[in-house]
Amino acid sequence: MYIVAIGWIYVVALVALTQPTWVRALATFLLAGLAPLALWLWLVGTPQRRRNRARAGDGEADAESSGSVDPDH
Repeated sequence: MYIVAIGWIYVVALVALTQPTWVRALATFLLAGLAPLALWLWLVGTPQRRRNRARAGDGEADAESSGSVDPDH
């Protein structure tokens, strides 16, 4: 997943470098590069975040059911 993100940033950076002004280059990099990439990474990462949240919830339930005392809580 991250290799696609790195490739996308590389291509968009090269396209931004070909723009005639630094304002257009910055706009190209932000609007065609970082914004869509951030959205894509957020959407693709959603299932993993859900699994992590469920796993954390299961761990807390297991600790409570076993009667162990967690000194941090």
